[in-house]
Amino acid sequence: MTETTSCAIVGGGPAGMVLGLLLARAGVQVTLMEKHGDFLRDFRGDTVHPTTMRLLDELGLWEPFAALPFTEVRTAKLESNGRSVTYVDFERLRQPHPFVAMVPQWDLLNLLAAAAQEEPSFSLRMNSEVTGLLREGGRVAGVRYRGPDGPGELRAELTVACDGRWSIVRQEAGLKAREYPVKFDVWWFRLPHKEDTEYSFLPRLGPGKGLAVIPREGYFQIAYLGPKGIDTQLRARGIDAFRRDVEELLPDMPESVAALQSMDEIKHLDVHVNRLRRWHTGGLLCIGDAAHAMSPLGGVGINLAIQDAVAAATILAEPLRLHRVGDRELAAVHRRRVLPTVVTQLVQQVLHHMLLGPLLRGADPTPPAALLGVMKRLPWLSAVPAYFVGVGVRPEHAPAFARRAPGPRAG
Repeated sequence: MTETTSCAIVGGGPAGMVLGLLLARAGVQVTLMEKHGDFLRDFRGDTVHPTTMRLLDELGLWEPFAALPFTEVRTAKLESNGRSVTYVDFERLRQPHPFVAMVPQWDLLNLLAAAAQEEPSFSLRMNSEVTGLLREGGRVAGVRYRGPDGPGELRAELTVACDGRWSIVRQEAGLKAREYPVKFDVWWFRLPHKEDTEYSFLPRLGPGKGLAVIPREGYFQIAYLGPKGIDTQLRARGIDAFRRDVEELLPDMPESVAALQSMDEIKHLDVHVNRLRRWHTGGLLCIGDAAHAMSPLGGVGINLAIQDAVAAATILAEPLRLHRVGDRELAAVHRRRVLPTVVTQLVQQVLHHMLLGPLLRGADPTPPAALLGVMKRLPWLSAVPAYFVGVGVRPEHAPAFARRAPGPRAG
């Protein structure tokens, strides 16, 4: 079976869903292919940044978003020898929502999908896994897929790869990302906490390891950092040894740590930082993690992916309506978004080298007293990392054609 559309989007993550919604609001015929039957995946990027919430405002979706269960992270602190200092303060940002919302990604995606499906030109295909590309005259002309009714073909004027850091579409197109060295991985897990307990985002550091405690609705999400390549070793040591490692970093939470019962609860993230030199080829564009995998440091990957989608929709909506999408238009998306990508990855690499490198080599993780003193005397400095994480380089606004007045909850 062969079908046609103007824009085929591969991957129903934040980038794909935002791009599909915006293009559909411009009247472009959009078909979004998602290989899973739902959006329920654990330990996905659950950070929603101030600029993303501003975008939801502009799209008329703030009210349904605000009704979702989420926790607000407004500050991040460092502790040393009983002293505490705020080193990230989102409340210093001049943003309508000066905090990071920790919201289950599936809730956000369901909200965006419901809003997109209100547009007559949008089609969402769940359980539809893209298996290859269609080509015509040396250009990508759509995708091959396997759906609930068997294999099919979807011809498209433009195909957009939003299928993540292990992008099948990128691989099929022969686009190769340049890898940048990363010496750590992350292990995600959950710990319970008491209902009446108040916590802020707080990193805990020790020689050769560290973790971040992220407050969520009813539990803590924990990001455990360790040297790259030790996942097999960690699992071979077993859950008792892993609990001891965690207890060394969280001595004030013995009951919560004791709740860890199996290494199956620990999910490994193989951290990669990479990017494409060229985000497009004839008839195909890559955005989000398919174009640039980010370090989890700061949780900025989801924000960059959404900003890519907004820029792509702004630049490509009119050419798609006129059926005139060429290499020049696709290159314009890359030009618009390459600076934020490069700057963000460069800052992440510097932080990896200066902060995480010594930590993983077993150096004393105690923050220098001089640094704590400077942050105490000049608290406005906490706005600098807050801006990098919460706003970033070249934040995007919703194009006029996609804006809507606030209304009732989508769906």
